[in-house]
Amino acid sequence: MKLSKTVGLLGLAALLAAAAPLPAAAEAVPEEPTFSKDIAPLLQRSCQKCHRPNALAPMSLLTYQEVRPWARAIKNRTGLRDKPGVMPPWYIERNIGIQEFKDDWSLSDDEIATIARWVDQGAPQGDPADMPPPREFLGEHEWEIGEPDLIVSSPEFEMKGSAPDWWGSLGQSETGLTEDRYVAAIEYKERNDLERGVRSDTVGGLFIVHHSTLYSMAEGDDPGDALLWPVHEVGRNADVFDANAGRILKADSILLFPSTHLHANGTDTRAHIDVAFKFHPKGYEPEKEMQLLFFGNGPDLDIRPMDSDQRADAYFTLPENAKLSVFEPHMHAPGVRMCMEASWGTSVQTLNCAGYDHNWVRVYKYADDAAPLLPKGTILHLTGYFDNSPTNPNVVDPRNWSGSGHRSVDNMFINLIQAIYLNDEEFAAAVAEREAAMAAGGGPDIGCLLCGAAGEADETTAGGN
Repeated sequence: MKLSKTVGLLGLAALLAAAAPLPAAAEAVPEEPTFSKDIAPLLQRSCQKCHRPNALAPMSLLTYQEVRPWARAIKNRTGLRDKPGVMPPWYIERNIGIQEFKDDWSLSDDEIATIARWVDQGAPQGDPADMPPPREFLGEHEWEIGEPDLIVSSPEFEMKGSAPDWWGSLGQSETGLTEDRYVAAIEYKERNDLERGVRSDTVGGLFIVHHSTLYSMAEGDDPGDALLWPVHEVGRNADVFDANAGRILKADSILLFPSTHLHANGTDTRAHIDVAFKFHPKGYEPEKEMQLLFFGNGPDLDIRPMDSDQRADAYFTLPENAKLSVFEPHMHAPGVRMCMEASWGTSVQTLNCAGYDHNWVRVYKYADDAAPLLPKGTILHLTGYFDNSPTNPNVVDPRNWSGSGHRSVDNMFINLIQAIYLNDEEFAAAVAEREAAMAAGGGPDIGCLLCGAAGEADETTAGGN
């Protein structure tokens, strides 16, 4: 493969220096912020999705009268930034790696500082005329992916309020699909008989499913033909696949739920899982196959008791050129942070670091023009950090050692990456497009390991051999 380079390292640096615009001015932190003018818009964007009547959160934050009693708590929780317990639950660290994601509802540093200053100055209401118009949100039975084309329900199950964890198969459900369709997005909802809008210590207290794997099979398929879909996990947001890599759901297929983990929440609960599919238009044909690059370290997990500073590592070598679309850390209760770096030749880049909170599983979907472009042979390195001590409120009993396993008191250390593979020509074109954006003033491109590389790389070099 010949990777066409419009500029070498020195030429690119000079071009960027000439073309790059002046840095944008930092967001202003108001001297005297008020609820009506400065705080309400932030709550609308980043908090009210859950903090409203009959939603997931234990209190509503729509009006000043509702927010004022929680002002100090809001300052404390937003001030955690990327640590467990932060609100809104978004854990990407802002000073490391890629920062452009789809559906990013996090607060900026200046917005966090604005909230803190508002609280420190007595949390004034300000002029009610400055209030933004109320937002409309999705109802309990509405979906992030829009109106689904198909909803399939799992068999119903029940969990006693004081029962031990349960792990096993929920069985299977027919899709009723009469023709093959390609799936653009998938979303899960646990439906249960618990009252919404009640106080709960964790989001997990409102549900009984920790996770459930999902496979689809059509009549005549061998067990090895079963197609794995993204895993449902508590607090998970929707999965939207690469537009060129829709996944097929075959006619007359069934959905299987072979590995489900249930946990008690203190109340006898009946529930089922709804799986919603959004289809591509009829006639759509995918150009690529979506890859689920799940990797991590299980056998070597050694989570020691009463230790707040523990680390684990895992590695994976890309067999093909790849464009990553999703960064999704998954750990268990002691997990507090995960980083992923990419190494190719002499290039080593930290793609992302994110805090981790076992109560919220986040799917971080890269913006299309920021998704990592990694050549064949790239080594992905995961680093996980664990706090199994009394300082971690998610750990039930930090006196216990734990290793790898599926129960809440066991541990996991994996990243549920989604990606597509690119042939050499496609990869070269994608790199050239990124380089053009860099030359136009886009700045360095984290995750494009070959962007700006001097000279040309032949197929052997690009393959990392």
